Amino acid sequence: MEYTIKAIARIRSDFPTKFGIPRQAGIVEELEARIVFEPEYRNPDALRGLEGFSHIWLIWQFSQAVREDWSPTVRPPRLGGNTRMGVFATRSPFRPNALGLSCVRLLGIEDTEEGRTLRVAGADLMDGTPIFDIKPYIPYADCKPEAESGFAPDPGAQLTVEFLPEAEKHIPPEKRQALRGVLANDPRPRYKQDGERVYALEFAGLEVKFQVKDKVLRVLSAEALQNNF
Repeated sequence: MEYTIKAIARIRSDFPTKFGIPRQAGIVEELEARIVFEPEYRNPDALRGLEGFSHIWLIWQFSQAVREDWSPTVRPPRLGGNTRMGVFATRSPFRPNALGLSCVRLLGIEDTEEGRTLRVAGADLMDGTPIFDIKPYIPYADCKPEAESGFAPDPGAQLTVEFLPEAEKHIPPEKRQALRGVLANDPRPRYKQDGERVYALEFAGLEVKFQVKDKVLRVLSAEALQNNF
């Protein structure tokens, strides 16, 4: 039996590519994004009462990781990319249905030219990601303080982030704190950490180049993307 689900909305975020997106939702609360509903679902009544909740669940698709086949095991980056774990014991995007689940803060519900949209914080989604459903986060049901985290007990060590003055002046002030949070969580693949390599991250219409040495990440430059009009 086959099942069909429709995208009800898409997210507008500062990440045009996968590289640099926080590995989990909520790690960088300064990141703001907007959820824009598809025309069929732009009915204000569908959001009635949502304003009373501080957080929401997003059910979405790893749209860049959809495959015809699947593997029962994957190699989590947290474990160095060499150890295999069961796919259902991880949050890997390479899953039978390529579905993601994120809890984000609801900052507001706003009327725009594209209908009523949701402004959210802490999202870990690439720009344009299709969203299949939205549900309110209910603390007494969804929060389990006694829960154990298996092989992912914490978000990992933070890097010290330094901006070269020439690079910092090109970053809009309202985006600097979010970018700092993204970089502090080390966007590099955990099994590819070359201290001499210069990495490039696309964020908020900028190409941000950086290098990491001795737990210090230095932003070398920030230039407007060529295709950013």
